[in-house]
Amino acid sequence: MTFADFLPKDVSLTIAMALCAVAFVSGTARGFSGFGSALIFMPLASSIAAPRLVAALLLVIDFVAAAPLLPDAWRKADRKATAVIVLGALVGVPVGTYFLSVLEPVTTRWIISGFVAALLLLLLSGWRYRGKDHAWLSVGIGGLSGFCSGLAQTGGPPIVGYWLGRPIAPIVARANILLFFGASDLFSMISYASTGLISRESLLLSLIVGPVYAIGVAFGASLFGRTSEKVFRGICYALIAIAVIAGLPVLDGILR
Repeated sequence: MTFADFLPKDVSLTIAMALCAVAFVSGTARGFSGFGSALIFMPLASSIAAPRLVAALLLVIDFVAAAPLLPDAWRKADRKATAVIVLGALVGVPVGTYFLSVLEPVTTRWIISGFVAALLLLLLSGWRYRGKDHAWLSVGIGGLSGFCSGLAQTGGPPIVGYWLGRPIAPIVARANILLFFGASDLFSMISYASTGLISRESLLLSLIVGPVYAIGVAFGASLFGRTSEKVFRGICYALIAIAVIAGLPVLDGILR
């Protein structure tokens, strides 16, 4: 029995290796800066394999990786404020999942590229919400993030930009973000499973790609403090931009 025998149907050894390479790069970005993994992974990976498959793959990998962080986040988070935003995700995640399950792959790829490009501009702008707290706004931010997560696992920037702009201790903001995404990932797991997106193929692929992603995260974390965070964040932004461009369907005949 060879390594290829463990691959899901319709996923060649070449595709698996390409997904592993993308996972390592995106994991390195996540390990160093705490962001950017989905924004790098999704445009590139969805140009290599079906968007539905790679979105489920990234969800499984991130769900497993984030689970150990949740108990500490539960203790430190402002659970009441986080619960309000989670209400938005409860609606947004299923809606995003629905569109992922019914749209044609090429259409989904165009939407993913557009979303990621918009989220990159949001990151580059340095946007932070510094206005007053409003329940309707919190629910709206949670709904937007949930929709992006359900469609393409790219819900990070709206939530991060919102929580980091609040007048609260950074440790509480981080815990709120982790707790929100724990809930959002749970909603996504339920939504993906109910629509058949969590499949034997995605689980098998996660066993292959997941360890490579974990190595990338560990490698990125080891770089923290050894190089300029400003420089590395700039590299992450550049990688996201390259991922958006390289993942455009219009370039399929040239790059793939």
